[in-house]
Amino acid sequence: MANRGQLHPESEIRAAIAAERREIAAVLDELPGRAWDEPSLCTGWRVREVAAHMSLGFRYSFPKLAGELVKARGSLDRMTDRCARRDAAEFSTTQLAGFLRDNAHHPWKPPVGGIVAALGHDVVHGLDITVPLDVDRRIPRDRLRMLLSAVDPKSVRFFGARLDGVELRATDLDWTFGAGAPLSGSAQDLLLVTYGRKLPSGRLDGPDAGRFTLPKAN
Repeated sequence: MANRGQLHPESEIRAAIAAERREIAAVLDELPGRAWDEPSLCTGWRVREVAAHMSLGFRYSFPKLAGELVKARGSLDRMTDRCARRDAAEFSTTQLAGFLRDNAHHPWKPPVGGIVAALGHDVVHGLDITVPLDVDRRIPRDRLRMLLSAVDPKSVRFFGARLDGVELRATDLDWTFGAGAPLSGSAQDLLLVTYGRKLPSGRLDGPDAGRFTLPKAN
């Protein structure tokens, strides 16, 4: 049965997580070496830092994570940044892809948000890699529906997304969120917006699209 506030059975979400991890691992397997050093949608992280971060919960025990948090003086952001940079330097690209594949069924969940947040973690960080690299990967609709059904004002605030004055309108799914000027795009691009990401130019439409678009490189 689904938990309260969770519209899909847990077994269905776990199956989606396993599939997502295997598929992202396959994408990473095919990346040319230079792509690993390209910037991701995560500010300050290259593709290799994002890939390292995605497997953090599989590789670090709770005591080790607690120790890293102490070293970071209680800052989760500092801890995850330090670990991602160190692990990205330590492990090969083959190992980083393998961590996701080998842990497809690992039960890790983020500290908040439950099992749906675990799926969101994998899907969004996967898009953090594929979108700036212009890898044509479409997230299956069932996974998008699981995540979009969980979008609410609390989750939007948690991820630092500023959606005041706009209504998100998916062009490929029957989904809207918010109120105001229309901001249209694919469901997976709008999912990134709800997670506080800015996107490359041309992916969003609407009078406020510029607020959610990356500046052009000089």
